Amino acid sequence: MATTHRIAAGSLLAAVCAASLAGCATGTPREKAPEPRKPRPAQAPKSVIRLIGDGSTAHTGAQPHLPRPERLRPGQKPPQFVVFSWDGAGEDGQRLFSHFREVARRNDATMTYFLSGVYMLPDDKRELYRPPQHSPGRSDIGFNDRRGIAATVKQLRLAWLEGNEIGTHFNGHFCGSGGGVGEWSVSDWKDEIVQAKQFVKTWKTNTGMKDVSSLPFDYDKELIGARTPCLEGRHNFMRAARDLGFRYDTSGVNEQVWPGRKSGLWDLSMQLVPFPGHSYEQLTMDYNFMVNQSGTDTQGDPAKHEFWGDQMRDGLLGGFYRAYHGNRAPLIIGNHFESWNGGTYMRAVEEVIEAVCTKKEVRCVSFRQLVDWLDAQDPATLEKLRTLKVGEAPRQGWAAFLGGRPAPASEEVPGARTPRGQRQ
Repeated sequence: MATTHRIAAGSLLAAVCAASLAGCATGTPREKAPEPRKPRPAQAPKSVIRLIGDGSTAHTGAQPHLPRPERLRPGQKPPQFVVFSWDGAGEDGQRLFSHFREVARRNDATMTYFLSGVYMLPDDKRELYRPPQHSPGRSDIGFNDRRGIAATVKQLRLAWLEGNEIGTHFNGHFCGSGGGVGEWSVSDWKDEIVQAKQFVKTWKTNTGMKDVSSLPFDYDKELIGARTPCLEGRHNFMRAARDLGFRYDTSGVNEQVWPGRKSGLWDLSMQLVPFPGHSYEQLTMDYNFMVNQSGTDTQGDPAKHEFWGDQMRDGLLGGFYRAYHGNRAPLIIGNHFESWNGGTYMRAVEEVIEAVCTKKEVRCVSFRQLVDWLDAQDPATLEKLRTLKVGEAPRQGWAAFLGGRPAPASEEVPGARTPRGQRQ
């Protein structure tokens, strides 16, 4: 079973010292020493941790390592945001969760982990899950065991303390017809969200692991966004999410342009990027690259694994540089902790992280950090950014585009002067 780290709640350290002043007198014996002051009662320090419910989660204060969002100054070029996100995040024998936490730390990145609620529910308690339009205990991705839950809890705790975000990928991952999420009503989605929260808030009760440290966040406040299974059922989900106080959704498909609001939420959809060797573009998700390379065979021709991984890496980098040198639209990337086609997509994602996250003016952030930044901006600035097309940089430069002052005349404008030494 994975090693756990106990989060200290604080201990009472109070030492009361009553100093004797009689021996400090320097005058004649007739002088009276001052009356000793009575020591104040020791004050118990405020606990850093306040447990919630059964102690599965806890209030521990503000999340560490969250940058304070700043509004762009007039004429300032926007940073290039990149979001790496993971669907169905959990730690298993592949240890990909812990691996990519380390990759992120090495490259000054934070990420979003979309936790599947049933990964916090042991298989022998599966009947506690009552999925909409399905019988109790049903799940298309199964459940977990206590060892897996302990390992996942450890990674969630450490990830949050490092500044990463914990979102949700809901529970049973039902796709297609016959009760799939695309057929769910708004009330079905609300029920599913409530259950996803509940499994996170009661894993100690459901596993009996009372001595394992709490998750250091209030999930009701931490959970502000999601990605739906198979990108289905988005319309009704967004209505439910808006009512429950979510701030964003990333279940759609979009081009590489600046995001806006949709149904009251920030629309942070994944995007289409170049697909090397093809005339069409590809969604920024490992699963979609795989389907367009080996179909539904998750372990296709081994001789092609390296090529397929390079193809995904180069496609994501193509999208990155198109934005970085163009409109600076945030790049949204989705992944799974899977070893499809020999782990080639995990290798591709890692190489992209290493290539882009330490570049000048690049910020690899979580969705929470991105929406915090978007909320801090002047709406007029964001509206202007949304006028830029895919890969389009401002023709007169960022200072003129966002500077609130007239742009200098272009050489292409009739009558414009040509600088000395240049030919028309």
